[in-house]
Amino acid sequence: MSDLQLRSDDSTKTAGLPTTDELQRLVSEHHDLDERIHRLATLAYLTDQQQLEETQLKKRKLALKDRIQSLLRGGRSTVSASQSSA
Repeated sequence: MSDLQLRSDDSTKTAGLPTTDELQRLVSEHHDLDERIHRLATLAYLTDQQQLEETQLKKRKLALKDRIQSLLRGGRSTVSASQSSA
C-alpha cells in the first residue's frame, strides 16, 4: 500500500477520492497483499513454493494498483508505453 498511500476507507474519504465499494475492496485487497509480501520478505529463506507465491502476489498487487489508479482517474483506460509503441 505504501505506493498508493491509501491504507483505509477513511483515507479515501478524507482525501476526497471516490468511495465506491469496488475501490474500497481493491484498496483493502492491495493492502492485504502488501502485508503478505512483507511477511515473506522477512523470512531468511524462501522455499520454491514461497518464491512462486511471492511472484504471484507481486503481480496481483501491481494489477490491483493499476486498476485502483484507473478508478481514481475516473475509469479511463490507460495505454502503457510498451503497448503504445507496438
